[in-house]
Amino acid sequence: MKKTIYSREHKGLIARLKKAREEAGLQQQDVAHLLKRTQSYVSKLESGQRRVDVVQLKTLARIYKKDMGYFVD
Repeated sequence: MKKTIYSREHKGLIARLKKAREEAGLQQQDVAHLLKRTQSYVSKLESGQRRVDVVQLKTLARIYKKDMGYFVD
């Protein structure tokens, strides 16, 4: 099994992260402020350059007002 962060499942997750942010009417900078991170950090999450761990996903789900199930296929 090939280990890569660019799997089909990961691509789906990052697409849903971006969609959820946009549906919430937030910019990357807004999310970064709420996470106490940089805009670059949020950008890397959404582009797939960084993996999202379950704790981050839970926090993002709360920010975007989405159920955790929304993000996992």
